[in-house]
Amino acid sequence: MSARGSLRRHRLIGPAVSLSAAFALAAALSACSGDEPAKKAYAVPTSLCGITVDPALVKAALPGGDSLTTATEKPNGGTVRCNLSVDGKQALSLAQAWWTQGQTTATVSQGYSDTDDGTMSEDLRFVHTGKAGVGKTVSSCKISRQPEQDLYTVVQTRDTGIDDPEAIEKLLVAYTKAVEGSAACG
Repeated sequence: MSARGSLRRHRLIGPAVSLSAAFALAAALSACSGDEPAKKAYAVPTSLCGITVDPALVKAALPGGDSLTTATEKPNGGTVRCNLSVDGKQALSLAQAWWTQGQTTATVSQGYSDTDDGTMSEDLRFVHTGKAGVGKTVSSCKISRQPEQDLYTVVQTRDTGIDDPEAIEKLLVAYTKAVEGSAACG
């Protein structure tokens, strides 16, 4: 075989081996760098804007970070929203909103982002996705300031990369039950 043929064979093998090594190195680096979720170094209080919720359920729907802050917002006469921020960036919203009687959870959920094509509970009280959910409180949840209205709860993640249907469902159901047992229901 000529020197030229041997050189050509070497050139063909060389880049192929280098390419394989590059893929192996890239796979090893990605396994080390971004696959593990960021640590959740903050503590979640048991009471969020006056509603007692299991901190573990709340934490499951939050991103990693160092600090957690909460703020209550009342954008209109029938809504109370508890906004949770991680490291200064809004991460989760837990809300209570009064809607005209006769609505369904499916209808109300259309008013909130990230609930499209959600999973509906058998009793039709809850609908959720991996990013948001809407729940209807029990019919006995009434207050004089909101006659002929039903109280709904809303859980929404805020552009944090969280997409966990099980965590959202557990938080939504627990939050709804906590609201039902609070002063929000009279």
